Amino acid sequence: MTKLIVTDMDGTLLDDHRNLPADIWKVIDQLHQKDILFAVASGRQFQTLADIFEPVKDKMLFMAENGTIVVHKSEVISIMALDKALVHEFIGIARGLDDCHIVLCGAETAFVESTDERFLNKTRDYFHHIEIVEDLMTVDADVLKFTVCDFKNPENYSFKFFEPFSDRCKPAIASEVWLDVMPLEANKGAALQKMQQKLGIENTETLVFGDYMNDFEMMQYSVNSYAMVNAHPEILAISKFRTRLDNNHNGVVETLRELGLVQ
Repeated sequence: MTKLIVTDMDGTLLDDHRNLPADIWKVIDQLHQKDILFAVASGRQFQTLADIFEPVKDKMLFMAENGTIVVHKSEVISIMALDKALVHEFIGIARGLDDCHIVLCGAETAFVESTDERFLNKTRDYFHHIEIVEDLMTVDADVLKFTVCDFKNPENYSFKFFEPFSDRCKPAIASEVWLDVMPLEANKGAALQKMQQKLGIENTETLVFGDYMNDFEMMQYSVNSYAMVNAHPEILAISKFRTRLDNNHNGVVETLRELGLVQ
């Protein structure tokens, strides 16, 4: 029996134009009536996710900023932050990279110092609460996630500069543009495992949908892991199932229909 459905956002639940499925509110309501908890696990800011799901946010579980902040039915369950000295070291590294821009992700606000318009336009899609500062080194807020917007593709460029820190933090390629660095013990999978334990839900009672490398750990905490048909090859390789349809054709919702969980 399914008790928890967890989906990534970009490339998974959202289409390539970042639109939700047209019937998502009806779907979430049907799941709620069956006592099935609907959750999103995303690299996006919690405030952004809460804005997107405003009509139903009190019925949902959010694992935002790649699991560094977890909110269940509007109650903050956990927050994890990076070491400040490490953040300062990362700022120095990222400032030296070509065509890369930095986002410091706080619990309530994202901080940036670059005023590059292409970067800001990209950032506003994912972070609704942004503060532009003169110097990121002066930011005093806890940093849950250090993010690099890498227009050269993080898999081919910026990731190699942060990979050597893997014994102290968790670098993850979130997309063809975004590189995220989280506290060592933080990822979507760890957040999911924590909530499964808290809510008494087994991995056999959990459905997971994902498409990219920051979904890797999360896919391992469900017997019923679904890679989007458009997913990264490594996600396709580790998942038990794949969706029949891609993210542009409501692959998540249509799979739920095929499983008889919604109408």
